[in-house]
Amino acid sequence: MQSELDARPIPRAIHILGVNDVGLETGNAAMTEGRALPWLQAVEGEDAWALWQAEFRDVVILGPRNERIGVFNVTRHNLSEPQNYAALKDQLLAGADE
Repeated sequence: MQSELDARPIPRAIHILGVNDVGLETGNAAMTEGRALPWLQAVEGEDAWALWQAEFRDVVILGPRNERIGVFNVTRHNLSEPQNYAALKDQLLAGADE
């Protein structure tokens, strides 16, 4: 999806990255293998998930001032289903237009 978004003329660039929660580090290698997705690991004392009110497999969509403007959970909305893929892409594009 990142390459599709990069190819579109939009007012603001969209950057997709992952943030793994503390205690889930064992999955980092599998998550990043063969992928170009930037992947960050939260550390003790910096509860990024709580700060963003994130749940497991949430895509948190941020506006131009890094404010939370939407959430799309890829567990509940499997991206292998075309309508879910399109819905997430539409939300990301709408966020870039704000």
